[in-house]
Amino acid sequence: MMNFTMSNIPERNKKPRQSGLTMVMDKGLSIQQVKDFLSVAHPHVDIIKLGFGTSFVTPGLREKLEVYRSYDIPVYFGGTLFEAFFIRNQFDDYIAVCKDFGISYMEVSDGSITIPHTEKCKCIEKLTPHGIVLSEVGSKDAAHIIPPYKWIELMKAEIEAGSTYVIAEAREAGNVGIYRGSGEVREGLVQEILTQISAEKIIWEAPQKAQQLYFINLVGCNVNLGNIAPIEVISLETMRIGLRGDTFHLYLDKEAND
Repeated sequence: MMNFTMSNIPERNKKPRQSGLTMVMDKGLSIQQVKDFLSVAHPHVDIIKLGFGTSFVTPGLREKLEVYRSYDIPVYFGGTLFEAFFIRNQFDDYIAVCKDFGISYMEVSDGSITIPHTEKCKCIEKLTPHGIVLSEVGSKDAAHIIPPYKWIELMKAEIEAGSTYVIAEAREAGNVGIYRGSGEVREGLVQEILTQISAEKIIWEAPQKAQQLYFINLVGCNVNLGNIAPIEVISLETMRIGLRGDTFHLYLDKEAND
């Protein structure tokens, strides 16, 4: 979606894309806000996550889902909702709820509870017949530091179990998991993960601008980014393609160096 022609603009994958995804976190938008947001941002939105347990308390949920559907944008319930069902021994109920609401993307996470990893992988396997599974790796507990080799091991096992994408945990604030408490990227961790796991299979939660910039510089304009605020979608798209100060010289310099 471009309004005029310019040279040295990197090529973004076309929708429906397999990589270069922008996953947006809806933490409780009204139906009217969704309509307004999508009227301008829909070409740049690939997946919507109804954050944590918001779908449980959102009025007019079916109508809201219909608005997203009218733009062919898949929606899924936040991983915390999956965990809430799981810890109450309501796994089958979770599947039934997803079916009832026409949700074909599902997130399996263990950021708030402890699930033995073999059991988590079984959950992924059980959900794959029902749709696209995203699984999240990393803890919401800032004190729980997972070493790089373990991140890689967990991601590989979850992809093998059937996850289409693995999500690198950051919380909606971007201050745990792949980030330090300050929001700074744990660069060694990220780079080590990328030696073993294809960037196309990872969605990096990156709610902060500096985090988005880091991954665009590292992986390129078609990096998968998640937990993007609705209001940030257009500005993120400009940063991806070098039309924002932070990445202004990124593609111009590349051309000059070729």
